[in-house]
Amino acid sequence: MTHKILIIDDEEKLRSLLARIIKSEGFEVIEAKDLKSGFKKLEQTEIDVVLCDVKLPDGNGVDFLQNIKGSFPLTEVILLTAFGNIPDGVQAMKNGAFDYIVKGDDNDKIIPLLYKAVEKVHLQKKVEQLEKRINDKYSFSTIIGKSKGIEQVIDLAQKVAQTDSTVLLTGETGTGKEVFAQAIHENSNRVGKSFVALNCSTFSKEILESELFGHKQGAFTGALKDKKGFIEEANGGTLFLDEIGEMPIDLQAKLLRVLETSEYIPVGDTTPKKSNFRLIAATNRDLKEESEAHRFRSDLYFRLNIFEIKLPSLRERIKDIPVLTNYFVKQFSEKTNKKTLTISEDFLQKLENYSWPGNIRELKNIIERSVILSNGDTLTSDVLPYEMQHQVEKTTKSMSAFSMQSVEKLHIQKVLNYTKGNKAETARLLEIGIATLYRKLEEYGIEKN
Repeated sequence: MTHKILIIDDEEKLRSLLARIIKSEGFEVIEAKDLKSGFKKLEQTEIDVVLCDVKLPDGNGVDFLQNIKGSFPLTEVILLTAFGNIPDGVQAMKNGAFDYIVKGDDNDKIIPLLYKAVEKVHLQKKVEQLEKRINDKYSFSTIIGKSKGIEQVIDLAQKVAQTDSTVLLTGETGTGKEVFAQAIHENSNRVGKSFVALNCSTFSKEILESELFGHKQGAFTGALKDKKGFIEEANGGTLFLDEIGEMPIDLQAKLLRVLETSEYIPVGDTTPKKSNFRLIAATNRDLKEESEAHRFRSDLYFRLNIFEIKLPSLRERIKDIPVLTNYFVKQFSEKTNKKTLTISEDFLQKLENYSWPGNIRELKNIIERSVILSNGDTLTSDVLPYEMQHQVEKTTKSMSAFSMQSVEKLHIQKVLNYTKGNKAETARLLEIGIATLYRKLEEYGIEKN
């Protein structure tokens, strides 16, 4: 990639000489005789570095520097002056100049400076691209699904993201709670600050306390030096506590105090510290039920439950299984260096009929396994796990009056009666595909006429 250098100088001979020297180094050079034409060049072309004279017919380069950095923040500017003026040099650096050099005296510095400036621009662009990729990865637009349930959840999350309120994400394991936590953070006013995640079920009480609050050297055996806790690391950003329902009761009391006062005390210390963070907590437990059974502090539950978002299970969003499947098949086809596989109807039917106790995480794992096992260009049901291949036989057995299948069968019959047997309308009201409806009619032995 050829880097573009813009020279702005009203002295044509000097401008042409600089252009020849810089071109000889392999750079592409664009010339302008004043600030107005120079700014137009910046608007028309992506310039990496500007070499700009300080005194020009239509203005001062030091002042013009602010316009450049305001409109093109990644472009670096080197100012040229006929006289070494210390106040101008100081102001230029304050305004964001890469450097400030004297014509004639510092000619031998120009090429090395250009290389350094171009390197800085290159690094800045890489950082910007990485930040964009991270933001795109955790934006709400990348959450896959068009079912009513997931769209409602995204809408709630987008609204609360703009606030600083505590958020409680609930739902079964594998429904994507950390993905939502990241998206809320990336769409909040704390974006660009730390997002710190801690799983409360991973550690013993003592280690969890140290991880959360930090510790002083000598606080316990093995504490060889001071350690920052996650609460301190999250200062200015977001702290995500996953599986908060597993947190020991006495640590819950300490967390409650932090939420109420923004103060905490590291293990082994006596001096309180402050931390300004936004808390997002997640659990697959029913915290209301847990608090009523005295397994979770009710005061902490009420403090967490300011804004609850319940993520739907995959069973509740069957409509999203095809699009999720396509996404994961493409992802794992690329990962395993295979041509993107097509998905057979029987493969998709088995996925839609399955109960998904592990939700999206389980779907992702099964798709990865299926792509690895596939031999041809098409995914067929024979690469699925045994229990998924033979699930229809299980569901056709006699059902308990209290089973989910029994409830589903009765509901389908009610909707069919309501639509007077209209299958297309029944499928629309149930928010499932017509093929799925026919499979369920056959599975539950419901008359199709």
